[in-house]
Amino acid sequence: MTLYDLANPTRFLKLVKVLLPWLIVATVAALAVGLYFAFFVAPEDYQQGQTVRIMFVHVPAAQLALMCYAMMALSSIGSLVWKHPLADVSAKASAPIGAAFTFLALFSGAIWGKPMWGTFWVWDARLTSFLVLFIMYLGIIALWKAIEDPIKAAKVNAIITLVGVINVVIIKFSVEWWNTLHQPPSIIRSGGPAIHSSILIPLGLMALAFVLLFVTLHLMSMRNEIMRRRIRAMRMRAASVAPAASSNTVTKAAPAGAR
Repeated sequence: MTLYDLANPTRFLKLVKVLLPWLIVATVAALAVGLYFAFFVAPEDYQQGQTVRIMFVHVPAAQLALMCYAMMALSSIGSLVWKHPLADVSAKASAPIGAAFTFLALFSGAIWGKPMWGTFWVWDARLTSFLVLFIMYLGIIALWKAIEDPIKAAKVNAIITLVGVINVVIIKFSVEWWNTLHQPPSIIRSGGPAIHSSILIPLGLMALAFVLLFVTLHLMSMRNEIMRRRIRAMRMRAASVAPAASSNTVTKAAPAGAR
């Protein structure tokens, strides 16, 4: 089965119906295992103490915030270039999930920053660009709601989303381009991870759990959007049929009234 096979919404909904129960179970299990390792197995950090446990939520949330935007960008390309019928559905479904992960990353980072930096917020390059990402998510969500025609909304949002990729690049390289309070990459780097396995393993488990959570929520949101569009199409057909039926009734009744 290819992506073009899944272009049929009915076929896609059948696949989602099969996958969702398994994904929900896998997500709950992964979250349970990840949280157990994060809060009961991982040791305290010699500098951060118990505060390091916030990172087990903050880091995966930040990664998924960028992953959601990447999904939106790829979906936007699929919508503009290949005209895939479900590409704009995927893009629309990703926006609220990405906004939620971005907010969680900002919120958890603020909680961690108070004891570590002495303040909840600084206009750091990474923090500022992440705040811009959150605002972009909110703007895209508002734009989807403001434009009633899904086709027009998809085209406008696809263009804006692709332009916004610039900010994702800034977020990624902000710690290398500017002198920021955030540390440079410590997991994916040429010399290997700079984090001890006792911290790295729980972090990896939580990252896997967050990815499964995203996939589950994304498929559920796409399913709901497809059903929402079907209901909209049915209502539009019903609205167009009603005046025609009323006109036919008046036409047939006119001769009888004349007599």
